[in-house]
Amino acid sequence: MSDWFLQPEHGVRFEWGPIGARQMAQDAACLVVVDVLSFTTSVTVAVEAGTQVFPYAWRDETAVAFARNKAAALAVGRRAATSAAPWSLSPAALRNAPFTPRLVLPSPNGSAIAAAAGDATVVAGCLRNATAVGRWLARHDYGTAQRPVVVIAAGERWPDGSLRPALEDLLGAGAIIDALESRGVGPLSPEAAAARGCFVQTADVVSAVAAGSSGRELTRSGFADDVAIATELDAGATVPVLTGGAFDDSTDETGPLPNQWHRPSRLPGDVT
Repeated sequence: MSDWFLQPEHGVRFEWGPIGARQMAQDAACLVVVDVLSFTTSVTVAVEAGTQVFPYAWRDETAVAFARNKAAALAVGRRAATSAAPWSLSPAALRNAPFTPRLVLPSPNGSAIAAAAGDATVVAGCLRNATAVGRWLARHDYGTAQRPVVVIAAGERWPDGSLRPALEDLLGAGAIIDALESRGVGPLSPEAAAARGCFVQTADVVSAVAAGSSGRELTRSGFADDVAIATELDAGATVPVLTGGAFDDSTDETGPLPNQWHRPSRLPGDVT
């Protein structure tokens, strides 16, 4: 098969969604998952609190068994959170929930991207830790033509299951790529350079995310606090890296961690 889609000869690359991740992983040393208004912001909030986060592809009865096997609490959907099950994909809910050392976070989109990485290192990035992620990647020698990093914007889903590119994920990806470029990492592929340009040329990222389609949807649904947390630009230095099937804080690690993703019996689908 031709490798035209791999953005070859570039150290920093950019693509969209689980299918894009699956294709790009063929020639990637590291995948950075960016899902600003859901998965990766929640991961950073939980990991900052000292929680190990196990991504899981389905929010169904298999997730219950998986959480039990991991001796972990199970996160529920935003609207399903209760006092008995306070952990969810809502960053605000996670901040207010009791501490749990281990958490299973079902997310078909974010988890499908992580699962697609193969042997590549997987990092959870967002607007809250963009500079920290860029610094970590550069320190671990990712982003060269020999060790390419692919930044994957998760996007959202239309009702028919097709990918809806999401502004907040484009901006989050661009922020991480900008942090890499500022450290001399590259070269950037044209796709990566365009994502960076979108971030750099957006005068007010916070307002743009809040006024964008996904931000408006969450605010109208009563989750304005999630949008506010997701747009705390560079508020944290935590770098969640997937190892042993869970995201842990790798901020102070001196070497890259292996991706040991737990693969269920069926591959994750591309529908949230």
